[in-house]
Amino acid sequence: MRRTCATLLLLALPIAAAPPTAKESLLWAKLEARVARVDASLDGVLGLVIKDLTSGATIVRRGDEPFPQASSIKLPVLYEAWRQADAGRLDLDAVTTPPAAPRAGGGGVLQVLGGRVSLTWHDLAVLMMGWSDNEATNLLIDRVGMQAVNARLDELGLPNTRLRRRMMDLGAAREGRENVSTPLEMARLMEVLREGRGLSPARARDLLDVAAVAKESAFRDPLPAALRVVDKPGALEGVRCVSAFVDLPGRPYVVVVMTTFLRRDADGDAAIRELSAAVFETFDRLARSSDLGRVISER
Repeated sequence: MRRTCATLLLLALPIAAAPPTAKESLLWAKLEARVARVDASLDGVLGLVIKDLTSGATIVRRGDEPFPQASSIKLPVLYEAWRQADAGRLDLDAVTTPPAAPRAGGGGVLQVLGGRVSLTWHDLAVLMMGWSDNEATNLLIDRVGMQAVNARLDELGLPNTRLRRRMMDLGAAREGRENVSTPLEMARLMEVLREGRGLSPARARDLLDVAAVAKESAFRDPLPAALRVVDKPGALEGVRCVSAFVDLPGRPYVVVVMTTFLRRDADGDAAIRELSAAVFETFDRLARSSDLGRVISER
């Protein structure tokens, strides 16, 4: 195997994995060039992982650098809740009533609902993932425990991914207690979720269903509506990020994009949109093509 560039890594593969052909490696080099152009044009700092789950080939930029996670940190909260449910410590079907006031704002629907609303913990997780509801997230954090989330991340070998504060806690953020991770660690977490590691098969399927609920995001904008995407975008001032597993038939992949120090927040969204399109266009061709690059379809 030959490296096409410094940031194209061919990781140690299982025996069953198929290494990329010479032609596929050229496609990877072109994808790397598109990534480089986005990175160079962004007035901010970009971290990225793109992993082909078929061959194991991975493009990495600033993979070990810590970045603010914004709402992407909700993925470890979801995972810990489902692990506790499998262990019998949390009944996802149990009903809870959120406090009437004050409720965390900045995203979601609970902030505008009345004081008598009651939902299951499973409902709250759906609100957390699909509508990025900060109040629902805080309720789940309080229920499963911040220390438990971080202990689980340690167990998974993700020591640089930390839940340090509840949502919308500006005081904690000013003190430096930001929720953080690295591109490589969030990519590994997406693989954990995809594999259902530590979960019963039924629970693992349910977790993916919850994480894949429809949501509006720059990452999803270029993707076909019918494509299954397990993802969580995040946004703060000066920060845009997303961690995703795209279940493309025949060529599934993981993408993590993190941006920070943005001069214009819209530029972070534009970078994520452009990178998502570039990766999908590459993997879609690989999924539909023969080793020689021939596509046979009815269209």
